[in-house]
Amino acid sequence: MERREKEMEGWETPKRTECRIPAVFPCPPPPKKKAAAAAFGKRRDPPKNGYFQPPDLEALFALAPRREACA
Repeated sequence: MERREKEMEGWETPKRTECRIPAVFPCPPPPKKKAAAAAFGKRRDPPKNGYFQPPDLEALFALAPRREACA
């Protein structure tokens, strides 16, 4: 046991600054939001071809007249 104790006497935790764990730095602040007023204040021109015109659904689903059976 004496030999082992003698070997362990020389071991120490390094205390030099380059051996230390670096200090924790605070996180940077979050990015700033863009001004919302600039986005909402701009008006867009209407589309060149006009807005979407849905098809006439009444004509699309209208029942075709019944054909009389030839007898």
